[in-house]
Amino acid sequence: MKTIGLIGGMSWESTAVYYRILNTEARMRLGGLHSAQLLLWSFDFAEIESLQAADDWENATARMVRAAQNLEAGGAECLIICTNTMHKMAAEVQSAVEIPLIHIADSTAKAILPSPCENPVLLATAYTMEQDFYKGYLQQHHHIEVQVPGSDDRAIIHKVIYEELCQGIIQPDSKRQYLEIVQNAISNGADGVIFGCTEVGLLISQEDFSVPVFDTTSLHARDALDFALQD
Repeated sequence: MKTIGLIGGMSWESTAVYYRILNTEARMRLGGLHSAQLLLWSFDFAEIESLQAADDWENATARMVRAAQNLEAGGAECLIICTNTMHKMAAEVQSAVEIPLIHIADSTAKAILPSPCENPVLLATAYTMEQDFYKGYLQQHHHIEVQVPGSDDRAIIHKVIYEELCQGIIQPDSKRQYLEIVQNAISNGADGVIFGCTEVGLLISQEDFSVPVFDTTSLHARDALDFALQD
């Protein structure tokens, strides 16, 4: 089994989900007392969030690169960034190390492409919904076009992520708002839902929708374990 390096802590709530999925899947696939072989670099998310809010992506990128290099030096044989938003600097992280970075959008596309979904709606941080590093990657590399909610709905989604989900707060009213946003998107032609923030799955799930759901946290973790178990 290869050692997976996790760049996490953004937030630790979803990094904990990665840890659980990776180890649960390893036990299911290998049996007995098996678990995943992991190295974790966990940021103080308050520092990263401040850089995001200040639009200081240069310093955020420098920190991500150092984390990747430290994991590689520690023996990691592949990397995953445990957040969609910080894939904004995925190319810079990959260029700074020799080991492969498993891109979360590639993992998501693997699930979308064989499905009947042609116009998924993206639920994510404002950075991921409004900037092109994620939507553009899906379009350029996989020819997947995504729908994003309107500005008011984007503000709600973003606020719930940072003020509630990243802090372990689950509010029924926020779930109701998310469900309404998705229903509006379905009315506008969406035929699937991308949980494009690794915390979204803490609030809603496939059981809440009649259209396919693509939970990037789960898809990414399983894809990383696939790689780690390759001969």
